[in-house]
Formats: sequence, C-alpha cells, structure tokens
Amino acid sequence: MRVAVTKLTDVKLLDPNVQEDPRGYFMESYSLLTFSAVGIKCVFVQDNISLSEQAGVLRGLHYQLNPKAQSKLVRVTSGAIYDVVVDLRQGSPTFGHWEGFILSFSNKRQLFVPQGFAHGFCTLVPQTEVTYKVNEFYSPENDRGIAWNDPALGIDWPLRNPILSAKDSQHPILADAEINFKYEG
Repeated sequence: MRVAVTKLTDVKLLDPNVQEDPRGYFMESYSLLTFSAVGIKCVFVQDNISLSEQAGVLRGLHYQLNPKAQSKLVRVTSGAIYDVVVDLRQGSPTFGHWEGFILSFSNKRQLFVPQGFAHGFCTLVPQTEVTYKVNEFYSPENDRGIAWNDPALGIDWPLRNPILSAKDSQHPILADAEINFKYEG
C-alpha cells in the first residue's frame, strides 16, 4: 500500500496494492496490520454504504462532536466522487483549510479522514456507491455539519447546483458551527 502525503496533517490518501490478471483483480481493502503500520490505529466498529443514483449529489460536510467523534475510511465501490475534508481542529496550522480528492472504482483509492475533520463528497457519475468504515457509532445528538458552500472555506466543488438533502442544505457556515476539537500537534 502506498500512502500519499496530503496538506492536512493526519489525512491519508491510500493506494492499495491491486493484483490484476485476465480474470479481473484482487485487493486487500483493509488489514489491521497494514493500516497500523502506516499510522492508522483505529478500531472500526461500523460499515456504512451510500448509493447516489444521480451525478451531482452532494453529501456533507459532516462530522460528530467529541466524545463521539468519528474517524472514517472511505472508498468507492461503484462510480466516482470528489471527496473533501476540512480541518476543524482549533489551534491547528491548517484550521479551516480543505483538500479534495478524486476517489473512484477505477483508481481504487481510499481516504482516511481522522477525527476533527468535516467530510463530504459529490458524485461525479450516476450510480455511485461509497462505503466507509467508522470507529464510533452514529450519534444523532453529536451529529453536526458545515455548509458545503461556505464562502470563507472557498471549496472548489466541480458543480454549481448540487442535489442536497434537506438536512445538508441547512448546515451553518464554519464561523457559526459548533466544534470541540483541539489540535494536539
């Protein structure tokens, strides 16, 4: 597995080893030993799957507050997404900064999003399925979000008029959002 350096500390873009032959391919999508060796020491407790039937669906930007904050391991099993993470760790040199990544069935990349980051994605093609592992169970009382189009963040989404859920269309901008993450350097 290759790990790409990102501009946001602790966020990891992972390129798994893919063994291809005339029959297709084989890849190890998760191994506790391999992930621990590259600094991902989460114990994942839940797997989630989302299917977006249309291109242009935007989900996010989501996070959970402490003590129920989640780290996520995200991958695309069908289609393609533009995946975005935003640093919400107060005191971090990259607080409020974002970075975007293309994840697709074709490139097999995975993204590790640690606690303290908001996460969201938009679908680039129809019938996109995203799976993600989390290290904390869903907690409705700790569930929060940030507006996908917060002008202070200036996220360069590859779309102008996304398809949003009612919930995602109501998120506050970062300046008004409740966050309780501290940067631990």
